[in-house]
Amino acid sequence: MEKQAPTLELASFAAALTYGRLPASLRSALFEFTLDYLRVASLGERMPWSQWARDYVRQNGGPGRAPVLFSAGRTDPASAAFLNTVYAGSIDADDTHVGAMLHPGCIVFSAALAIGQSRGLAGERVLAAVVAGYEAMIRIALCIQPSHFKRGFQSTATCGVFGSAVAASALLFPGDARRIAQAMGLAASFSGGLVQFFHSGSTVKRIHAAQAARSGVHAALLVEAGFSGPVDILEGQDGFARAYADQVDFAPLSDRLGAFYRMTEVSIKPHACSARVLAAVEAAVDLCREHDIAAGDIEAITLGIPRVIQGRLTGNAPASLQGAQMSAPFSVALAIRKQIRSDVYALNVDDFEAGLEDPVVMALAAKVECVLDDEAERASTAESVGARVTLVLRDGRRLSRFVAAPKGSASRPYSQADHVARARTELARRYAAPEVDRLVDLAHALPQAADVGVLAPLPGGRP
Repeated sequence: MEKQAPTLELASFAAALTYGRLPASLRSALFEFTLDYLRVASLGERMPWSQWARDYVRQNGGPGRAPVLFSAGRTDPASAAFLNTVYAGSIDADDTHVGAMLHPGCIVFSAALAIGQSRGLAGERVLAAVVAGYEAMIRIALCIQPSHFKRGFQSTATCGVFGSAVAASALLFPGDARRIAQAMGLAASFSGGLVQFFHSGSTVKRIHAAQAARSGVHAALLVEAGFSGPVDILEGQDGFARAYADQVDFAPLSDRLGAFYRMTEVSIKPHACSARVLAAVEAAVDLCREHDIAAGDIEAITLGIPRVIQGRLTGNAPASLQGAQMSAPFSVALAIRKQIRSDVYALNVDDFEAGLEDPVVMALAAKVECVLDDEAERASTAESVGARVTLVLRDGRRLSRFVAAPKGSASRPYSQADHVARARTELARRYAAPEVDRLVDLAHALPQAADVGVLAPLPGGRP
């Protein structure tokens, strides 16, 4: 059989994928991914920019049957995908594929649920579409990274349109690879997302993922209406890869497609900061716990890093919340200041916001010297980034801790019990215990649901 070109190869995979074909381990993990999506969305729904997004959708969204999370409201599928992704994808606490440099879950779940819930589709179908969306988004990004990032693009936003379009079109056109490819072709023309915010600030990153989710759903619905996009959009001479990267290798797209799932390489993050600084946070927390170190005990901090985070993630004096979340020195300083004792802990976006106003955190961040570390370089992979934290104390002691891969990464995953506990803790801020139990049970039973619309968390009675 003649090998297909990349766009149609990926579309054919999505068209043929069913829940029953997924490995048992991935079917089990989908419960954890679903719970984490709800957990992070619950956190993000309370952010001020989420209110801006609600106001925007209220004024500009169309009528429809797609639920908005934590609301009794309904809207059109593209608007629901946009708003739910603002909740789940705007606080940098959502799941991450390190090598692809993107956050897939916030986009793909929002897109699949928007179509699935508005059309009354079964849980098995929606979950299979979720997996197809993850695979498309991750594999396309792996073909163009790191050149894509170096050219100034954020792949969550650019490659996210493919994750959304594949998930949505797999549900709208079951078994129809050509129409899925046409949706990918349309979505590519809506692809965008520049990283100038790293340098100049702004709140645009808060809606990067959301715009990708909306655009992918729009593309699928436009194909349903009769439009089409090029079915060679990835590999074409003026297609996505050539336009968005200087170096392209399509091998990762085809590599064991349908036999190995890149979704299994995704890290479910504990903290609302860059995935590439999680090991540094963990190392700092471990040292402070083990030696009972407080912020005032520290004279100097050295952070050993791999080359990949040098520059954009190593600023010592962030001037904005987004900058703080993207700063390894600030994240380490915040972790030390918080004196974390729980084993299942999280630095949430409100912790980062408070840290910007805390002179102790800012003084600690200023003490952090980032240096290239050979062991961190060797340990860093497409799945995780290592780090070494060395503390020099005022009493003369010098203490060091190296973390090759942080908790939550593919090589050191949280247990299912951990995921349930983390989700329950967040949802309990919103709901009484019976409703938390119901939502956890619904997420667990989603593969058996005749209508995925049952998973539509309503307003809670708690602030």
